[in-house]
Amino acid sequence: IGSVRPFVNFNAKHDAEILHKAMKGIGTDEDAILMLLTARSNDQRQQIKAAYKKAYGKDLVSALKSELGGLFESLIVALMTPPISYDASQLHKALKGAGTDDDVLIEIMSSRTSEQMKDIIKVYKKEFTSKLEKDICGDTSGHYQKLLVILLQGSREEGVDEAKIEKDAKDLYAAGEGKFGTDEEKFITILGNRSAEHLRKVFDAYKKLSGSEIEDSIEGETTGNLENLLLAVVKCARSVPDFFAEGLYKSMRRAGTDDNTLMRIMVSRSEVDMLDIRASFKKMYGASLYSTIQEDTTGDYQKALLYLCGGND
Repeated sequence: IGSVRPFVNFNAKHDAEILHKAMKGIGTDEDAILMLLTARSNDQRQQIKAAYKKAYGKDLVSALKSELGGLFESLIVALMTPPISYDASQLHKALKGAGTDDDVLIEIMSSRTSEQMKDIIKVYKKEFTSKLEKDICGDTSGHYQKLLVILLQGSREEGVDEAKIEKDAKDLYAAGEGKFGTDEEKFITILGNRSAEHLRKVFDAYKKLSGSEIEDSIEGETTGNLENLLLAVVKCARSVPDFFAEGLYKSMRRAGTDDNTLMRIMVSRSEVDMLDIRASFKKMYGASLYSTIQEDTTGDYQKALLYLCGGND
């Protein structure tokens, strides 16, 4: 469940007026802006955007950008972006220019549903006049590339195939620990195509068979981006909220905060599973996500993130 839900007595025209007042004259009322926008669903924010343009003849996002700055501005702009466009733009940013931001690529490609994947491809093509698959293939190689392309198809099987559980576990064991060198193809095909519930049963069978968790084998048998992607796929099959709780924890608990990751997860999961992520975070790290954000961030940026978090556990 998300922490951000549609606002009940919603009135787009009225909200547009509040934002207009908050930006008028000298100084900006950041509080009014962040309290309003974090308490509206993304769909409602799009309606406010339309009402604002109709009333004031200018683009709301451009107006916000000219009034705000820094991390707070980036966060507000992210909140104003439709979720699929946001994912597409994050992927585009990760792929274009020198070097590839593999962490972003791995996070999005391993955690989005088949439906979302298909929508992302369409929006990416429309907004960047380029094919996502082509851009991924231009920037990646080897088995890492192959698994990304499989995930991009958004065609995971449904349900559990009881007849395949044992065989999949044995195939994974034989492809990894059971032999000299690793048969990555097997890992990619099984982890890239089976349903999450089927994979959870395969992981249990794998543990019985080999005495160790599948994660340990992946860490022992593969390296680099392929290892990171395989681990992300396994973690998402086990629990998507746990996967994001770990991502948030790592983005904060170190010297310097990885604000891009912190922002991306808080924005993109706020309407999906933020309450579950909070529960995972507490269970995994014994601290509340809310207080961790509080210790790691400041100012209006912090306030807005705390609203998205939705409460202290």
